[in-house]
Amino acid sequence: MTGLPPGTLLLVRHAKAAGQAPEAPLTPDGQLGAQALATGLADLGITRIVSSPWARAVATAQPLAGALGLDIHTDPRLTERVLTGRPVGWWRGALRLSFQVPVLRFPGGESGRRAGVRAHAALAEARDPGGVCVVVTHGNLLALALGLGFAEWATLRNPDVWVCSPGTPPRRLSP
Repeated sequence: MTGLPPGTLLLVRHAKAAGQAPEAPLTPDGQLGAQALATGLADLGITRIVSSPWARAVATAQPLAGALGLDIHTDPRLTERVLTGRPVGWWRGALRLSFQVPVLRFPGGESGRRAGVRAHAALAEARDPGGVCVVVTHGNLLALALGLGFAEWATLRNPDVWVCSPGTPPRRLSP
């Protein structure tokens, strides 16, 4: 893929990580995925990289930033959505329900609607009107930003890349 129009966002779900905690590192497979991502995106005219500050997102962006000589700007609005404030065994069912009822907020968690609003604000600020910006974030937040449902969220890969060019619907970049 070449010739992405100015203002394009490349939305990236981080590579495979060793857990869900903010400090969770990439696995060895995740490190390979981040390297492959850098190779695959390096020739797309990227002018800016913005990432969630969580370790797995920054580590996913680092090989690309190094290859392009760009800084990684972090934005806390790109952190993953907290579904509930305490670990629960039924998180997958709760997540499915939260996609069906966007205003639903579990105790200690964030509604899908609120998470989507913060994601869209971060994306609007990240966009480079004169170039292409890579935004590295997390699966649930990415799905909400793209307007995907639960079933589509379940198909997201680590990493996964979506192209959001002005005036066109988002599309998944083929591996």
